[in-house]
Amino acid sequence: MAINLKLLSKSRVLIVGDVMLDRYLWGEVVRISPEAPVPVVRSMETSEVLGGAGNVAANLSGLGCQAAVIGICGGDDAGRRLTAIFDEKNIGNYLITDNERPTITKTRVMASGQQLFRLDEEEPNEIKDVLSKNLFSALKSNIKKFNVVILSDYGKGIFKTPGLCRRIIAFCNSNNVPVLVDPKDTDWDRYKGATCITPNTAELAMVAGQDVKLAEQMLIKASESIIKEQELQWLLVTRGAEGMCLFGKDKPLKIIPARAREVFDVSGAGDTVIATLAAGLSAGYSFSEAAEVANVAAGIVVGKLGTQPISYSELETACKISGADVSVHPVKVMALDAAKIQVRSWRTSGDKIIFTNGCYDLLHPGHIDLLHKSKALGNRLVVGLNTDASVRRLKGESRPILSEQDRAAVLSALSCVDMVVLFDEDTPLNLISALTPDTLVKGADYRPDQVVGKEVVEAYGGKIELVPLLEGYSTTGITAKIIASHNNG
Repeated sequence: MAINLKLLSKSRVLIVGDVMLDRYLWGEVVRISPEAPVPVVRSMETSEVLGGAGNVAANLSGLGCQAAVIGICGGDDAGRRLTAIFDEKNIGNYLITDNERPTITKTRVMASGQQLFRLDEEEPNEIKDVLSKNLFSALKSNIKKFNVVILSDYGKGIFKTPGLCRRIIAFCNSNNVPVLVDPKDTDWDRYKGATCITPNTAELAMVAGQDVKLAEQMLIKASESIIKEQELQWLLVTRGAEGMCLFGKDKPLKIIPARAREVFDVSGAGDTVIATLAAGLSAGYSFSEAAEVANVAAGIVVGKLGTQPISYSELETACKISGADVSVHPVKVMALDAAKIQVRSWRTSGDKIIFTNGCYDLLHPGHIDLLHKSKALGNRLVVGLNTDASVRRLKGESRPILSEQDRAAVLSALSCVDMVVLFDEDTPLNLISALTPDTLVKGADYRPDQVVGKEVVEAYGGKIELVPLLEGYSTTGITAKIIASHNNG
């Protein structure tokens, strides 16, 4: 894919919409309740992430973009936690507190690697006029800081007043700021005049009044009709396993094949699509280029558990593999937040987590042998991988030979590796502390007291394993031979 992803760092996107807190309670099923035929879950851990419009912002932040959110939260603990997460992720927030509405919170109880049930706390009624005016004022006050606006409609109240959508779209159009809409329900008149709407086929079918999934001609006809009726410039239809279709006003249809190898969880995939599309447009990509990148991003997030945003490193790695074809390998390269949730899920399923780390520059048989021996000690092998900046500090300016994306892609292709997580520090100590592996593995060339993370792992009852190395292999030695051969040649 000949698209400069580094331009995404220049993107500035403002999101208006329904902000939520997604909470996960991790535990294990211990028995069936004597009170009712339901499982009794012993709670072990809790994790919280941004949901709804907040997840759109988290995707943009993960891509290195400047993002901010306008929305409503309650004057409660969930609202305060929501604000704290925005601050942690360096996402601007112009949240308006409404003490009469709870912060929208979705609590998922997870055990044995699956969701048992979900508890929703919300008041999805139409918002009061004063809140609508305050939201619009926040947009007007901050519009000059951004060059794309997203309307993230989850049907939770903000856009149940059609007038707010129309005012925002008209104001953005008058300021030459593109407006992208993730729609809800069947009343799309509220989105009239937007630059682009991004429905899935089910949402499009409800509006079109017919099953557009059955025939491509019906999809084309329905899309062309909606573009004309709602005065849109573009319509990007996500089609699950069939990829995407991009329709433009007076433009030829563009079919974009799906990139995901395995769909594990579609939660938040629509957020990732519209966030990446907006980031691309803000960076100066054409609509076609931005849609292509959004398609790759969608292929990554559907391979994750729960609501998890895309990261720049994940996207760049995927775009380097077979011309952006994510389907050639499972989604294994994960940002830390996604890695923590996945590890917790594995652990609730009874899996033993093994961790090792290294630079893995010029992967050789010694590396392969150590990785296989590591995997044999448990069920899931997580590899901490030094970023390029970290390698240069440790090995000198001539290293690494392969970029972090190339090294991550090669590691991901190994069947013994279940996850790759990049770390930018000189040591993986913070990564180990966050993932709490059952076993920490290093080569037998280390003494136990030299293993970074030993005290942390042993403090919570984990183990340190030093495995024998395959003799005769060293990246430094191989590099020296290559340089010598080049100089002598």
